[in-house]
Amino acid sequence: MKKSILAMFLPLILLGQNLDELVELSLKNQLINSYEYDTDSIKKEYESVKSSYYPKLDVSATYSNTNKETPSVPNDGIRSSASINFVLYDGNKRSNTFSKYRSNIKSSQESLNSSKNQIALDVSSYYFNYLALLAQKEAKLKQIDQLKAQEERLSKFLAVGSTTKDEVEKIISRVESEKVNLHSIELDLQTILFNLEYITGKKISISEGSKIKDYQVTQDSQRADIKALEYDVKAQFDNAKVEKSGYLPTITLDNTYTDYDYNYDNSAYESIEDQNIFSVNMKWNLFSFGETKNRYEAQYKKYLSLKSRYEYERNRANTDLQLAQRAFSIAKLKVKSANASLKAATSAYEVIKSKYENGLIENVAYLEALSEKYDAMSLLEFAKYDLEIKKANIIYHSGENLKDYIR
Repeated sequence: MKKSILAMFLPLILLGQNLDELVELSLKNQLINSYEYDTDSIKKEYESVKSSYYPKLDVSATYSNTNKETPSVPNDGIRSSASINFVLYDGNKRSNTFSKYRSNIKSSQESLNSSKNQIALDVSSYYFNYLALLAQKEAKLKQIDQLKAQEERLSKFLAVGSTTKDEVEKIISRVESEKVNLHSIELDLQTILFNLEYITGKKISISEGSKIKDYQVTQDSQRADIKALEYDVKAQFDNAKVEKSGYLPTITLDNTYTDYDYNYDNSAYESIEDQNIFSVNMKWNLFSFGETKNRYEAQYKKYLSLKSRYEYERNRANTDLQLAQRAFSIAKLKVKSANASLKAATSAYEVIKSKYENGLIENVAYLEALSEKYDAMSLLEFAKYDLEIKKANIIYHSGENLKDYIR
C-alpha cells in the first residue's frame, strides 16, 4: 500500500518549479517580510502621531492631610479634576508632519515593490542561466559520447595495426578534458540551485518552459526605487517645513473642571465646591539665538542633498533603461548569428567526420570540427536564454512588475 502511494505522488515530487513558481516562492522570503514590517511600522507610527493631535482628556485626583489648617489648606480633603486640551494652531507643523508621514509610507511601499522586482530579476537570471548551462551540459555529454565512439572505433583499428597509438591517446586525452569541463558545468548548475534555495528558503528543482513576454517601453515609466527616492525627497522637504513652523505661534485651548471635597475643622475656612476654567493660550518664541533658523537650514540642506541624489539616480536609471534596450537588440542579433554558426558548424562537421572515418584527414581536424559543432550548439542555447534575460532587464528598468510578464 505504501509503495502504491509513493508511486502515485512520485511524479509530483520529481516535478520541478517553473519561473513563475520560483518567483512566487522567492517573494515570501525573510527580506520581503522585513520590508513589509517596516511599512506596517511607519503606518502605525503615523496613526500614533495623528492621535496625538486629537483633543486630550486627562483626569486626576489628590488626597491631602495637614497638621496645620489654613484657609487654602484644609485639614483633609480630596481634589479631583478633568481637563481637555486641544492644539488649535501650531504654525502648520501638524499638516506638514502628516504630509511627511504619508510620503514616508509611500516610499516604504515603493521600496518593497523595488525589492520584489529586484528579486524577480535575480531569480529570472538564475533560471535562464541554469537552462543555458543545462543545454551546455547536454551538448557536452553528446560530444563526449561522440569522442568515446571514436575511441572505441580507433581501439579496434589499433588492435589490427590499422592506426597508431598516439591517435587513440589524442582521443582519450580529449575525452578526459571534456569530462573536466563537464564537472565545471555541473558545479555552476549546483551553485545556481544553492543560490535559488537561499533566496526561496526551500529545496527546489527547475523545470523548463517559462518565457518572458515582449514589452514595449513607454516614456512615463519609472523604477520603484526611483519612486521611493522621490517620496523621500518630498518627506524631507516636509520635515524642513516642520522645523520652520517654529517661527510661528502655537495656540491651544484648555478647559479644566475641578471638584473640591475639603473638610475644614474651622467652618470659617469653607471654600468653593467646584470650579471650571476655560483658557486660550498662545506661545510664540520670538528669539532663541538662531535655534529655529539653524534647525530649519539643517533640514533644508538635507532636502537639497536628497534632491540632488534623486536627480542623479533618475538620470542613471534612464541610462540603464537605454542600455537595456540596446543590449536586447544585440541579443537578438546574437541569436540570429548563433543559428547561422550552428548550421555552418554542423555541415562542416559531417563532411570532416566522413573524411576522418575514411582516413583522408588526421584526427586534429576532426576534433576541432567536433568542438566547433557542440560549442555552436551551446552558444545558440545560451543566446536564446540570454535574450529572455535581456527582456527581463528591460521590464525591470522600465519599472513594471516583472512577475506579470512571466509566462
